[in-house]
Amino acid sequence: MSSYYDHAQVQEFWQYVWERDDVYELPEDADDPTYVLGMFPYTSGTLHMGHVRNYAISDAYARYRRMRGDDVLHPMGWDAFGLPAENAAHERASDPESWTQACIRRMREELETMGFGYDWSREVTTCEPDYYRWNQWLFTRLYEAGLVEYEAATVNWCPDCETVLADAQVEEREVGSRVCWRCETPVDRRELDQWFFTITDYAEELASGLDDLEGWPDGVREIQRNWIGRQEGARISFEVSTPAVTSAPDSVDVFSTRPETVYGVSYLALSPGHELARELADGNEDVAGYLETVRERGPDEVGFSGVRTEATAVHPITGERLPVYVAGYVLEDVGTGAVMGVPGHNERDHGFALEHDLPVERVIVPDDETSDESADGSSPYVGEGTLVGSGEYDGLESERARERLVADHATIESDVTYRLRDWLISRQRYWGTPIPVVHCEDCGHVLVPDEDLPVELPEFVRTTGNPLEEHDSFRRTDCPECGEPARRETDTMDTFVDSSWYFLRFLSPDLEDAPFDTERANEWLPIDVYVGGDEHAILHLLYIRFMTRALADLGLLEHREPVDRLVSQGTVLYDGEKMSTSKGNVVAPDEYGAETTRLFVLSAAHPEQDFEWTANNVRGVYDLQQTLYRMATGFIGETDTRVEKRSHDAYVEREIDRTIAVVTDEYERFRFHRAATEIQELARLLRRYREYDSPHGGVYRRGLLSLAAMLSPMAPHLGEELWNKLRGEGLVVEADWPEPETDVTNRSLERRLVETTLGDVRDIVDVAAIDEPERIELVIAPEWKYRIRNLLDEQESSDVDVSALVDRVLEVDESLERETVAAAVGELLGRRERASPPNRLDADEERRLLEQAQWLIVDEFDADVVVRRPADDEALGEKARPGKPAIRID
Repeated sequence: MSSYYDHAQVQEFWQYVWERDDVYELPEDADDPTYVLGMFPYTSGTLHMGHVRNYAISDAYARYRRMRGDDVLHPMGWDAFGLPAENAAHERASDPESWTQACIRRMREELETMGFGYDWSREVTTCEPDYYRWNQWLFTRLYEAGLVEYEAATVNWCPDCETVLADAQVEEREVGSRVCWRCETPVDRRELDQWFFTITDYAEELASGLDDLEGWPDGVREIQRNWIGRQEGARISFEVSTPAVTSAPDSVDVFSTRPETVYGVSYLALSPGHELARELADGNEDVAGYLETVRERGPDEVGFSGVRTEATAVHPITGERLPVYVAGYVLEDVGTGAVMGVPGHNERDHGFALEHDLPVERVIVPDDETSDESADGSSPYVGEGTLVGSGEYDGLESERARERLVADHATIESDVTYRLRDWLISRQRYWGTPIPVVHCEDCGHVLVPDEDLPVELPEFVRTTGNPLEEHDSFRRTDCPECGEPARRETDTMDTFVDSSWYFLRFLSPDLEDAPFDTERANEWLPIDVYVGGDEHAILHLLYIRFMTRALADLGLLEHREPVDRLVSQGTVLYDGEKMSTSKGNVVAPDEYGAETTRLFVLSAAHPEQDFEWTANNVRGVYDLQQTLYRMATGFIGETDTRVEKRSHDAYVEREIDRTIAVVTDEYERFRFHRAATEIQELARLLRRYREYDSPHGGVYRRGLLSLAAMLSPMAPHLGEELWNKLRGEGLVVEADWPEPETDVTNRSLERRLVETTLGDVRDIVDVAAIDEPERIELVIAPEWKYRIRNLLDEQESSDVDVSALVDRVLEVDESLERETVAAAVGELLGRRERASPPNRLDADEERRLLEQAQWLIVDEFDADVVVRRPADDEALGEKARPGKPAIRID
């Protein structure tokens, strides 16, 4: 029998067996299965190492939970719409559908080759009409619920992709640089009629709900919290006078987090998109010219530019007349789109005031003026303090002044605003879900009736811009209400709509009369474990939280949060950089074989950490596989084994139990790298055990079977092969997870005792330069020192009455010298742990454990080893203490 593990030879066989036996298919009658999901891939053409790491994490955990006895839902599908497919098809003189389907075939084959255990009977593909039909159906339900709007808006436009981008799809680079998240082309600003989901209706709940997501990484929650941008403050109303524009509003509201600075207002500033700014532009060439100048420029490009208008505002308390500006630094979609300029206490207002020669007045001074670096007025003071120059509010602290101003003035009201904007879903492209709306001159926007869904994509037409605009047979239709000629909406939906609810379709992928089975969703949700990159925190992860809430309010779900536990995987690096085709540093997943690749990406680091791909470390993983395989094949037909047990067999049995307990805990905590280390350490111990003496057949076989089982979630082909060769019952993928046969509550204490003792022996041998020790004695501490330790454990306070404690020890053993006991108390008190373990090893347990482990010392030093208790008057016993025996080496 070959002792070489040939992964290529075995993986095809075991994949065939798993498929034959439907081991990953979830029974239809499953009751609340464990739902494990990796973020489904975009159909880019091939898997990359980021995919492999993501799916290795979810697959390992799904396999582990299945071995723990759970029904497990672990599906896979394809995020198949999107502009990149259009671009790729264009480059290849193909069409998006053909290209996408070819990518799916290739990527599915790669996933199967890697041995990922998916329930392929639940596969969904978002570009199929039987899937995107339900995108359209959900759009209709959201529209009817008032969660869809169609309005003109200044939007982000990518000239290369020729489509609109949501705010979250624009990346901020250096100042003045805003680029497309996909192609990195500089983004313009345009005004277009667009469709929005009003996600802002859920801003408060989305923000407050983050506090309950205890299973999510803090970093992801903080990213969402900052993106939602909840701010408490006040809405302040300013009357405005616009003599040249009679149709303009007679007041402007501003939002401020610091209404106590209202006495420091020196001007009012409107965003270029503010309603009043547009009205003023109609009668003023300067304002109109400025709006035209800034229309297609990002906020960072306009700096502190602005134009004064003919309008004036009235200070709501003092009645002072204030100039009104249109200013590029004021954002239309932040707050109310207007700000009260307080140059003395706001950095951006200060910059604008200096640029336009406006007064800078300070109305708050710090309580400790010696720390005020802005006292000369060269910069604004932005901290808390005491009001000055504020009339009747002088002398009040900031917080108290805020409360008084809101209470005293009807024009100042408490308010909350959010940075979050509505979700713009319109995309001017072909390869997406058609928006199910017809534009009729008489009826307006008319929804396509449910019975006419799906509105299917027509045959692809090669053109620049949006192909649907050029497709007459698609664009021209009849109004569903009046029957007159009408125009079909040619925008398609943002692909994040597809992924905002796909996890629900996996529950009932063949359901024909609803997007998902509501009863099943209520039973099976939330997703127990969701794995993916935190780069999706403000796109996908925010959108699925919104959609779940919206579906709950539509009566389709009971749950309002979709995911219980989120695992964010880190990046795979090569030479310090993220693997990228453009950088030429990609390692193909199949280059090292499925088993080696899977095991390496799981054992290299914690799932949330980045790690470096290095050939040396990959080699270490490969060698571990070969070692385990040789151990298993070497055991088959082994005749040199024992049936009677010896002392060191008990230690190995106990270490098998300890390893099972630790590995189980590490799987539960997704620390696969530590589980792999524990498995490797047990393999080393078993190999050493085999070489030390003829092993006990039952102990050794149990150790090998335990290794096969514990390894199999991470390296399933190898685990299955080892299990089969060791004659394990059935398939390891369907086997029960190994359980300790003894109580391992004190496993960490036991390991620490053995490791510390071995380390101390090595140190003495090295320091004393003992070449060949003949006898090694391990002398455990006398019983009375264990009583001292236990008494110290009982002390709740850090202050210990040493004299009283000594008295209690002497009450039990009067033969002891008081000075000796006091010295021992002082020593143990100095080494006292801040938080004592719930259990302790007593003298008998320590002695028994060291006797079982003494073979490790014999094996290493080829010396006689004795474990004993000290004689009553033996000085060596005085050096020993609980958990640290005294050592004599001859």
